[in-house]
Amino acid sequence: MLALQRERVATPLGAMLVVTDADGALRALEWVDREERLHRLLRQQYRGRPMAVAETGAVSRATRVIQDYFEGDVTAIETLAVATGGTPFQQAVWTALRAVGAGQTISYRELARRIDRPAAIRAAGAANGANPVAIVIPCHRVVGSDQALTGYAGGLHRKAWLLAHEQGAAIVQQGAAVVRMPAA
Repeated sequence: MLALQRERVATPLGAMLVVTDADGALRALEWVDREERLHRLLRQQYRGRPMAVAETGAVSRATRVIQDYFEGDVTAIETLAVATGGTPFQQAVWTALRAVGAGQTISYRELARRIDRPAAIRAAGAANGANPVAIVIPCHRVVGSDQALTGYAGGLHRKAWLLAHEQGAAIVQQGAAVVRMPAA
């Protein structure tokens, strides 16, 4: 039995559900208004495996990291352990997504190229859409070839906010690094 714990965390974009396992690995992260999608993705990823999701009052490391992210430490999510099901192809796409840095974007075409499947643009897009771990597996960083905001399960308004949040924080962090550099 896969025993999972679910928490709720407030964000500037609405409450989110944080689902972790007994080891503290993040299994799912989704907006509360998309809870049905979260459960559907978990069922798809762990087909045939018994699973129980229980509400918890404890605050996990994952929840604290998500709070840090929204408070401006946009690289904090890079430290989270993530455990997902999914096909080997989906796993490859999600691994490639985690390599896209905060404040950066990538096209579906480039995503397919990065997993050495340049003709699999639509399949990479489908895997992106099946991502159960919003923000941490940063599917919001994928844009159209023309840099247009395209598809995001949480809504384009959230995608736009997340990208602006990350780009703004990246500029501030770069600025702070420049200020702290010792004089030559």
